[in-house]
Order: sequence, then structure tokens, then C-alpha cells
Amino acid sequence: MGSALRNAVSRAWGRGRRVARLLGDAAWAAPDRHVPFAPQLGRTARLALGVTGLVAVLVLAASADQQLVQLVPSSLAWALAALQALPLLLVVSRPLAAWRLSALGLTLATFAEVGHAPTPFWPWPVSSCIAFVVLVFVTAQRYGRDIAIGVDLLTAGAVLLPALLLVDLPPVVLGVAVVAVTLVLVLGESIHSRLEAERHLEQAEQQRRAGLARQAVLEERSRIARELHDVVAHHMSMIAIQAEAAPYKEPGLPDQTRRTFTAIREASTTALTEMRRVIGLLREEDEGAERAPQPGIDGIPDMVRAARGAGMQVDLTLTGGPDGVPSVVDVSVYRIVQEALSNAGRHAPGAHVAIEVERSSGGVRIEVIDDGGPGGSRAPLPPGGNGGHGLTGMRERAALLGGTLRAGRRSGGGFAVTAWLPMDGPRVRTRDGRGESSTNGIVLRDVTADGVGDEAIGGDSTGSGGSGRDGTGRDGVRNGNGGPAVVDLTGAGHPGGGGLDALGGHLDVEMGDGHVNGQRDGRAGERPGGHPNGQGEG
Repeated sequence: MGSALRNAVSRAWGRGRRVARLLGDAAWAAPDRHVPFAPQLGRTARLALGVTGLVAVLVLAASADQQLVQLVPSSLAWALAALQALPLLLVVSRPLAAWRLSALGLTLATFAEVGHAPTPFWPWPVSSCIAFVVLVFVTAQRYGRDIAIGVDLLTAGAVLLPALLLVDLPPVVLGVAVVAVTLVLVLGESIHSRLEAERHLEQAEQQRRAGLARQAVLEERSRIARELHDVVAHHMSMIAIQAEAAPYKEPGLPDQTRRTFTAIREASTTALTEMRRVIGLLREEDEGAERAPQPGIDGIPDMVRAARGAGMQVDLTLTGGPDGVPSVVDVSVYRIVQEALSNAGRHAPGAHVAIEVERSSGGVRIEVIDDGGPGGSRAPLPPGGNGGHGLTGMRERAALLGGTLRAGRRSGGGFAVTAWLPMDGPRVRTRDGRGESSTNGIVLRDVTADGVGDEAIGGDSTGSGGSGRDGTGRDGVRNGNGGPAVVDLTGAGHPGGGGLDALGGHLDVEMGDGHVNGQRDGRAGERPGGHPNGQGEG
């Protein structure tokens, strides 16, 4: 019994403390919150609306004064009318303070009319009541449930109840007034709750969009990594194969050179194994291994023919240029054109699409333009969407290659995607501070302790993988069948001597995008005196 009583007292005490806190917040503790004043309107419209409101408030104050002057002295009537109606001017900047002033004015009017008012009597001017109701509504709409409850309790206890006790306000009228104020507060609080829910939904939607954008970037990078694996794995395999075959092609190689070739083969094999392991981690659980060769610029005509077969109107212009486009750039060009063409078919059905791919010595320019379909109007993106992963993926590819991509609506209707992908890719800094390309083939430089130099420029080699020596005494090894490779392995000609095992040699490997039979050199440029059968200069 004693425990139940203590619990009941504790609950009542807690509720009393909460009611006291609500009353204190409404009466003086809660700070004011700014109310946005018609943000969707222009400056002139807001100024006109403000002037209209000022005139309306002055009219309400004058009307209140005319009613109060019959009950109290004129000087006091003006003061009470101003205290009751003029706070409405603060409804935008300080709504809660304005309500407090208006409630104070109504209460003081009740006390000032004691002994002067007829009975039964409604002690407040109609214009003051209108201003008070507006302030009550704005306060509830701006502050929410807790302040609305405090305002309701204070209105009933500090404004309406004194009129019942001092000027004989009928109880029925008091009850109707309390219900009316409560309904206004409920309406304002419900609008506040709806606006808060919309704000939270908008924040959640923004977070969702940001999450989708991050997911799109990660998925596209994973896809690019897998494609890069397919591109690089071939060249790494060729390094391993050539390193394995070199001792058999040249039986008289020194043991130190044989050990060096063995180290190269083992390093290449290990790199391939680690790369496959990483790519396996990047691959999604439900995604099978991609076995087909990666497409390139040469596959764009087939893509266009397939789109035409599906009913799209597509024009293709391929401008000639250097044939030796780096593999990573080649794949990225195809993917960007593929995604842009897919977006045109999805968002602008029936549109005429113009694709232009221009190759030059510096890079590849891509332009995909559609006219927006019938009427030149392109379908808008889905609400809350970011265009899917397409635009994000295209931008990611261009950025990773050091290029640029612009996508947006055209002034004349339709959509345009324009990209520039450089041949040499982004610049990265080596240990000696020189910039080297990280995408045009593979470049490994400065793996040396004492001897520092460039790859073999002169010297003769056969397209079958023979060796030659240039004027500096360094050996050059070149593969004429699977694309050129320039490998400088030596201790000879360098102060350190002894090759890689003695940390005195120099390793310089470049894999370019050469053609079969060695017609292109390791820098994707024609060799003077090159021959179709790979008998060019090393």
C-alpha cells in the first residue's frame, strides 16, 4: 500500500514538474524562432504584403481603442489597445514574445475594467481577439506541441479565468473560448508536425541520394578495376612468358642473368595472383566472372547497329587517328558511349542521337547528343533520383583517366554528353619527382640503387625476342609478337654492376599497346625502319 502511494505521488510529482516546465517555457523561458515570411515571393511582393499587414494591424489597434475608451480612460485605452494588437507586427521575427505581450494586454484590460464593465460582459475588443488568435496559431505552428500546451494552459488560466472571477464572464462563454483557443492550437501544431515530417523526409531523401551516389562511385570503381585487370593481366602475362622463355632462346646467358629473369617471372606471376585475388574481393557475391574480352572503340559500330535494330535513330562518326589507343582509354570510350546511348534511349525515346568519336595524338574526344525526341522535350529524371549510375560512372571514368566530362541539357532541347580522355592519363610522381603516366601501358622506373638511366633506345633486336646492345652497353630485350616490351636488365654499363640481385642494375619495363608482329614500338609510335614481320629496330 505504501509503495503504491509512493509511486502515485512520484507520478503526480513528475507530471506536475512537466506542466510547470511547459508553463515556464511558454511564459518566459523558450527563445523566439524566426518565421519565414513568404520566401517564395519576390522582394517587391513581400514589401507590398508587409505594408498591407502594417495597415491591417493599425486598423485593428484603432478599432480596439474605440471599444476600450468607453470602459477605461483614453490614455489607458490607447496603451491597452497597443499592447493587445500591435504585437502582431512582431509575428514574423518574434512570434512567442508577441503572444506574451498580447496575452499580457488582455489580462491587464480585465483588471482595468473591474467596476466599470456591465455584467454579463465580454471584456476584450473583437479586433484584439482577432490579433490574439493569429498569434496563438503562429506560435503553435512554429514551436510545436510542448509550447502549444503551455500556451493553452496559460491562456485558460491567466487570460480567461480572471475574466470569469473579476468581470462575471459567463462560464459557458469561458468554456467556448477555451475550446476555440484549443482548436486553433491543435490546427497550428498539426501543421507544425506535418512540416517537420516533410523536413525529415527531405533530409532522409538527401541522405539516400548521397548514399546512392557513393554506392554508384564504388560500384563503378569496382567495375573499372575489373576491366583494368583484364587489360593489365595480358601485359603482365607477356612479361612472365618472355622472362621464362629468355634462357631458352639464349642458352649462353650468365647464371646471374638467368636468376634475374627467374625473379622477373616470379614477380610477374605473384602480381597476377594478387591482382586476381583483389578483383575477386571486389566482385559482388552474385556476379560471375567476366570471361569475354573487354570491348573498345572498334566495338562501337556494332553497338550502334544493335541500337538501330532496336528502333533508335543513331548517327555515328568515327574520326581516324592513332591506332594504338591505350587499352584503358579504349575500354572507357566504349563504356561512356554505351552509357550515353542507353540514357538517350531510356529518357528520350524516339530521339535522334548523334555520336562522334575523334581520336588524335593527344587523346579521344567523345560527343553524344540527342534532340530530346518528338517535340524536343526530354523526359525528366525520376523524382529523387540522380540519373542512375550512368552519369556518375561516366564522370568517374573520365576523372580516373585525367580527363573531363560534361553532361547537361541543351538550350535547343535534348541532352549532350561531351568527354575528353587523354592518351597518357593522369600524371603521377615517381621517386625522383618526374611525372610518369600510369595508364598508357605499364611503366616501372628507377628500380635501381646505383645505376640510373633510360631504356635502351638504340641497338638491334629481332621481332622474335632477340637481344641487342646499344651504345651505352645496356641490353635491350623486345618482343615482336605480343606488343613491344623494353626491358633493361643489367649490371653491365652501370657503376654498381651485378644486376638486380646485387641491387646495382636497372629495371625499366614499358608495355605499350603495340600491334602484332612488332609493327609498333613500346611508346605506341612508329619505329623508323620498322618491318611487318617484327624485324624492326629495338
